[in-house]
Amino acid sequence: MNEATARLKINKLLESAGRRFCEEGDKPANIRLEAGVEINTLGDNFEKTRKGFIDFLMLDDRGFPLIVLEAKAEEKQPLAGKEQARKYARSQNCRFVILSNGNLHYFWDLDRGNPYIITAFPTPDSVTGYQKTAPNPQRLMDERVSDDYIVLTQRPNYASEAAWKNEAERSAFINANKLRFLRPYQLQAVHALQRAVREGKDRFLFEMATGTGKTLTAAAIIKLFLRSSNASRVLFLVDRLELEDQAKKVFTELLSADFETVIYKENRDDWRRAEIVVSTVQSFQFDNKYQKIFSPTDFDFVISDEAHRSISGNARAVFDYFVGYKLGLTATPRDYLRGVKTSDPAVRDPREVERRLLLDTYRTFGCESGQPTFRYSLLDGVKDRVLINPTVVDARTNVTTQLLSEQGFVVSFTDTEGEDHEETYKQREFEKRFFSDATNVLFCKTFLENALRDPVSGEIGKSIIFAVSQNHAAHLTNILNEMAHRMFPDKYQSDFAVQVTSMIPDAQQFTINFANNNLLGTANFLPQYRTSKARVCVTVGMMTTGYDCPDILNLGLFRPIFSPTDFIQIKGRGTRKHDFRDLLLDDSHKDRIAHPEKTAFKLFDFFGNCEYFETEFNYDEILELPAYRRTHEGESDPGPTTRYGYEHLGRDILSAITEEHIGYDGMKIDRMFFDKFADTVREDKTIVKAVEAGQWDRVIDYVNSEVFDKPEEYYTLNKLRQAAAVDRRLTLREILEKVFDLIPHFKSKDELLEEEFNKFVADNKPEDAHSIPALKTYFKAYLTSNQIRHIIENRAYTELATNPVFSIRDFRAVPEKYRALIPEYVKDYVPLNQFVA
Repeated sequence: MNEATARLKINKLLESAGRRFCEEGDKPANIRLEAGVEINTLGDNFEKTRKGFIDFLMLDDRGFPLIVLEAKAEEKQPLAGKEQARKYARSQNCRFVILSNGNLHYFWDLDRGNPYIITAFPTPDSVTGYQKTAPNPQRLMDERVSDDYIVLTQRPNYASEAAWKNEAERSAFINANKLRFLRPYQLQAVHALQRAVREGKDRFLFEMATGTGKTLTAAAIIKLFLRSSNASRVLFLVDRLELEDQAKKVFTELLSADFETVIYKENRDDWRRAEIVVSTVQSFQFDNKYQKIFSPTDFDFVISDEAHRSISGNARAVFDYFVGYKLGLTATPRDYLRGVKTSDPAVRDPREVERRLLLDTYRTFGCESGQPTFRYSLLDGVKDRVLINPTVVDARTNVTTQLLSEQGFVVSFTDTEGEDHEETYKQREFEKRFFSDATNVLFCKTFLENALRDPVSGEIGKSIIFAVSQNHAAHLTNILNEMAHRMFPDKYQSDFAVQVTSMIPDAQQFTINFANNNLLGTANFLPQYRTSKARVCVTVGMMTTGYDCPDILNLGLFRPIFSPTDFIQIKGRGTRKHDFRDLLLDDSHKDRIAHPEKTAFKLFDFFGNCEYFETEFNYDEILELPAYRRTHEGESDPGPTTRYGYEHLGRDILSAITEEHIGYDGMKIDRMFFDKFADTVREDKTIVKAVEAGQWDRVIDYVNSEVFDKPEEYYTLNKLRQAAAVDRRLTLREILEKVFDLIPHFKSKDELLEEEFNKFVADNKPEDAHSIPALKTYFKAYLTSNQIRHIIENRAYTELATNPVFSIRDFRAVPEKYRALIPEYVKDYVPLNQFVA
């Protein structure tokens, strides 16, 4: 019944896609069977026609051939009919093929490349529109992209205008017309994509630090694809509403002269008129809207902003639904939590979810090796003076010092029955089971006394504080407003600090207003200056990622952080540069400002987070993770409405406060997330020359002495092995061979085992073919298990009776002569070190 089941499923898919075998009213049939086959004789066993196969020909609205469908039985691989379908499609002058067995379906554009998995059949209108795009990768590769690529759309004749030609007026001309020239690294990103297309790739990943202009770079890529006719419509997916508006604003500002941009939810009925459609992934995901409203061919280029989040979980299905080119943008580098395990496999710890999302992101965009199509790190940005590193303010109170200590905060008490007890609290339990009003007050006091001031108005610079929970955020907001009232009498009326969490109505709009400098009003100190009246947003998780507010001067970590991704994203909120004169409405004030440009921001750290990631965090540790209770997206557990646990009612004092400006070498976490090893060695002429000459001893010696362990990048062999994410120990030579494209990929442990066993078979030519599976099992077990080698070498065969890897039964299946031959062969010819994980 496999053929019958497949036939029913295929018929349903065809029907959902608007296909008809027979005329329905005034709608003609738009499916035709191959010559000699009639629908009434097709039957359930549709594969077994007299020709041995059956093709369905889908027609366009004019009755011309459009798509060939090659249908297979359920148990057969759809790709088995690939060449037959291609032949038939060419004979019918069709560009498109669908290969399906009812469960697995491939869409194949014969002009574009390889078959692509789809989850629904495309509608006639969608394919007809898709057909108008004639992909020409050569045009895309040959398109000249220089720093004025976007400007030529904004103002095509800018170079001939007098204000541009006059260097004295040029800067004012650029600012007045908001012209956006691509920075050198943004150009490099575009060129990297063009090279990837030349290599036959259709999926790309850009890893660019917060504040380096991912959206501007995306705009250049979008123009490149639309202008070269390699896309007719682009879908730009984000995962938050404010990013939707932000992206639409940028694309309209940069590309509106040539292309139209719409937000899908605001243009549900006429989105097809636009070349660029922006949407949250949640909007497409809700009620499977992407399948019900859209066809797989409606968008031939999909860009995922903050890719590690916007394609996570079920949202991945939205991204994969559409055929064509895919680009992921992320500010979060691949994580270095190599092995996270839980005692209960059902437990979903946020760090394990994070690890899987990041690994899946690289895999999704064709970067399984961990190397994105293009990378520009925070360190790159700081060295190029595009971004700013923080000044870390490490402030410990007596209470937090004890919470952070190895012993923890020890509480002794006597219960109601007179029994003495002792409990210990750690930093993880702050504002969860351990409460201290005095500590929260001290946090706020220290923050306000040491925060950077706005260079124009002199008030506390705009700031974001990250709290443990929503209840904690509410408490901190109240403390800050009370203190601000004493520091600045009658200036704020409780508008100094604002809670911005999911329980607050209009919280999303608050984040937008804060960035636009009108949260709860503006110009509180100087009427001619446009800056937010509210100075501090207290949040939990809403403003950690994708939030663009360049005039932020202070960040407060009023909570412990254990996720490297969260730490990098939070730190990234302050790295953007800014000129505060841009917010002055009266030019006469500009000359009075002593230090108008943002050259630093402060990162207040009350829980030793920076120290943790600098010295203590073990990126390779196997972590036993505690159970984790899922909460609302982006928020920590708000906790109960009444406190439980221990409430510290005593005083707290500041035990230590230090400031450290982070220099060009950055923080350790930046170095560990940043891997430019391949670029470094490719640019070294000594290495290149030695590789070309095959002088590997010289290459390896040079890399060890001149490249590894240098303060600029801190490359080490162990870090490179970790970055490769291979299940065995790589040699430095293998890594260098991969860098110089001398090997296509790193072989897995099993690939290597198979290769070594094949060499053994070729050398020893076992006569009994039936014994080869037993020989292979023995060979692999001996190579990979210290325990098995110990047993064999000491003839302790009885221990095999309880061995889960290689049993006594497995050993007896090995012909006697090979029981000694294989260990001898391994010792002589196979280096065991390469199989170590």
